Amino acid sequence: MLFRRRQPQPLSQKLRDFFWPRKGFVRSVHYVRKRILRLTASPHAIAAGVAAGVISSWTPFMGLHIVLALAIAYLIAGNLAAAALGTAFGNPLTFPLIWASTWEVGEVMLGRGGPQQGAPLDLHHLLHSLDLTHLWEPVLKPMLIGAIPLAAISAAVIYGVTYWAVHGFQGRRRSHLAIRARQRLAEALDGTASV
Repeated sequence: MLFRRRQPQPLSQKLRDFFWPRKGFVRSVHYVRKRILRLTASPHAIAAGVAAGVISSWTPFMGLHIVLALAIAYLIAGNLAAAALGTAFGNPLTFPLIWASTWEVGEVMLGRGGPQQGAPLDLHHLLHSLDLTHLWEPVLKPMLIGAIPLAAISAAVIYGVTYWAVHGFQGRRRSHLAIRARQRLAEALDGTASV
């Protein structure tokens, strides 16, 4: 192996690093941000792709978020790589918040919000039996309906922020490259004039 440790880590250290990385979670956020800013596409395409990834993260269809993000990005002329990176919005830290908020908003939109009516939901039994027909009405339908307004609001905000950031980054990069090109041209002309 090319990059192996001289002293193997003990299992306890591996488990600790798995659940709480030594460099923290902020490093992953910075990495995704830099990857998005450095994509070579128009600011609209990148922002639309990231928004598509965020939209798909609000849906309850686990395992299909990237496929859904790519389909949405294709339909709205977004960058496909940005769409895949945008699905990082849904992660183990945000999924509990996403699921709870989409279910609550869906229950209110369906008119079932308020005091608990009927028997409580036995989610363990529904997930254990994996019967989609019984899982659809009490869980998936409210989550899908509740995801619509939340995804629209967050996608609009993310689109605006991403468009502004990418537009500024690409403008600064173009001006920096133009300055470097002028310096190289001046150096080349000075070199040929001295010969």
